[in-house]
Amino acid sequence: MDIDKEIEKFVLQNSIKFNGKANPGAVIGKLMSVDPNIKSQLKELSLKINKKIAEISKLSVEEQTSILENLAPELLKKEKKEHKKELPDLKGAEFGKVVTRLPPEPSKYLHIGHALSFLINYMYAKKYDGWCILKPEDTNPDKCSKEFADAIEDDIKNYLGIETSETVYISDEMDYMIEKADKLVHKGHAYVCFCKREDMQEFRHSGKVCSCRSRPSETHLTEWKNMKDRKYEASHCSLRLKGDMESTNHVMRDPVLWRINYTPHFRHGDKYCVWPMYDFENSVMDCKYGVTHIFRSSEFGEMRNELQNYIKDLFGWPKQVITHYARFSITGSITSGREIRKLIEEKKVSGWDDPSLVTLQALKRRGIVKEALYDLVYQVGLTLSNTNIDWTVLSSINRQILDSKVNRYFFITEAKKIKIKNSPELVSELNLHPDFPERGQREFKTGSEFYLEKKDIESFKENSLNRLMDCINFRKRNNQYLFDSVEYEKFKGTGEIIVHWLPVSEDLTKVEVLMPDSSIISGIAESGVKNLKIGDIVQFTRFGFCRLDAVADNKFCFVFTHK
Repeated sequence: MDIDKEIEKFVLQNSIKFNGKANPGAVIGKLMSVDPNIKSQLKELSLKINKKIAEISKLSVEEQTSILENLAPELLKKEKKEHKKELPDLKGAEFGKVVTRLPPEPSKYLHIGHALSFLINYMYAKKYDGWCILKPEDTNPDKCSKEFADAIEDDIKNYLGIETSETVYISDEMDYMIEKADKLVHKGHAYVCFCKREDMQEFRHSGKVCSCRSRPSETHLTEWKNMKDRKYEASHCSLRLKGDMESTNHVMRDPVLWRINYTPHFRHGDKYCVWPMYDFENSVMDCKYGVTHIFRSSEFGEMRNELQNYIKDLFGWPKQVITHYARFSITGSITSGREIRKLIEEKKVSGWDDPSLVTLQALKRRGIVKEALYDLVYQVGLTLSNTNIDWTVLSSINRQILDSKVNRYFFITEAKKIKIKNSPELVSELNLHPDFPERGQREFKTGSEFYLEKKDIESFKENSLNRLMDCINFRKRNNQYLFDSVEYEKFKGTGEIIVHWLPVSEDLTKVEVLMPDSSIISGIAESGVKNLKIGDIVQFTRFGFCRLDAVADNKFCFVFTHK
C-alpha cells in the first residue's frame, strides 16, 4: 500500500466532507480500516497526516474536489442515507381533520421565533392533510397597522411559502364577538366594572371581590350597551368575566374581557369603540373556525389555558388539543419589537430588514432560504427546553442547501495588479459550478496582467510554484512573477498556493458587500456578475455566500449571507 497516497486521498475526502477542514483522527480511522497493522506506526503517520492537512487546507473545496476526482473518484460518491424528516405524531389527530392556525398580532415585523412557530402549525396541518388558517389578531388599534399586516402576509406566503387555507382578520369578526359578549352579560357571566386600574389590580392580588360585580344583570346590560354606544371615556370602565377570586391561578380572578379604545383601526376606522382582550378573542375565534390543535410557546404558560378553556365551557364549545414547545431564539439576537424600534430611532440599525437582525425581512434580505427554516423545525422539534439556536447552526443548514444551488464567481477585496512574464494569451473557461458543468461557463480572456488579493501576493514564497485557479502555474523569483505552465497536473501535490484572480480588464464590476456588523467591504468582481438579478444568491470564491440587494451607480451591492 502506498501510504502517502492513502493519506492524501483520505485527507481530501474528509476535508471535502467538512467544508475544507479535515480531522486527523478520522483519517487515521480510515487508514486502520484499510490496514489494521499500521497501528504500530501511529506517531509517524500522525506527523504525515498533519502535514498533508496543512497542505490541503490551503486549497478551496473546489480544488480539493478536483484533485480527489483524479486520485480516487470513488471516494466522492456520497453514501445515501435514508433519513426521513418527520415531526412526532400528534395526540388526538385524525387524518384529514386537523385544523391549525397562525395567530400573529400585526404590531411588528415577524422574527425567526414566529417563523418556527408558524411552520410547526403549517407542517402539522400538511402532515395530516388538514387545514391551516392565518388569523391576524388585530384587535389592539393602538399597536396594529396595515404596514405590519401587509409585511406579515408577505413573509408568511411569499418568503416561508406557507399556503394557508383561509385568511381571517379577527377585527372582521367584531360583530360576532360582540354578540358572544352580549350573551355572557345576559347570562350573568360578565359584568361592567368602573374600578380604577390600580384598585382592580390590588383586588385581584388580594382576592377581594369588586363591588361592581354584585349589581343586577340588567344594570350590567345597560352599562355594556353604554360602553358600545360611546357613553364612557376610554379608561372609565371595562367588561370583566365573573371568574373565581379565590383561585390560586390569578388569571382566573375576574379578568378583563373587553375595554374601550377610541383609536381608529387601520381596517375599520372608528366603527368600533370596544375591543376584546386576547383571551376572549382567542377562545371565541379558535372555536368558530374549528381549530383542533393549538401550538404555543412554553412562555405562554398553562394559566391562560385554564382561562380560555373556561370561556369555551361557558359557551358549551369543544376544546382544542394544546401542545407546548420551547421558546426559540437565536443566541445574541434581538427580537423584541420595542427594542428594535429603539435601535431604528437611534439609527443603530437601518430598519426592520437590517442584516444584523433576525426578523424574517432581514433573513430574507441576507439570503437565508426558507428550506433552511423548515429543516430547523425538524432539528429543534417540540422540545420543552428553551432552545437557544446558535447562528452557526442556521448558517450550516443554509450552507448545505445553497452549496449545490448557487453559482460561483470571483470577487477581490484588496486588488493588487501583478504581471506574470511570458504568460500566454488564453481563453479560460470556468464552470459556474464545479459539480454542474451543464449550467454553463464563465469565459476569461487573459494576458500577462492579473488582479490578485493583496494578502495572497504577500504569501507567495520565493521560487514556489503557485497557481491561478483553473488558469496557469507561475513562480515568484526576485520579486518577479514568471509563467511556468498551464497544466494542473504539474501543480498538483506541490502543497503550494492556489488563488482566485481576475484579468486586468475594463469590463470588471464594482462590488460592495454589506457585512453583519454594518461594515462595507468594497472590491471588484468578474463581469458575469452584471447578469445577476436582485435577490440572486452567489458564492464568491474564498469569500462567502452573498445575496444581490441593489444596483446603484453601476455598483452591485450585496449582503453577506455567511461563509
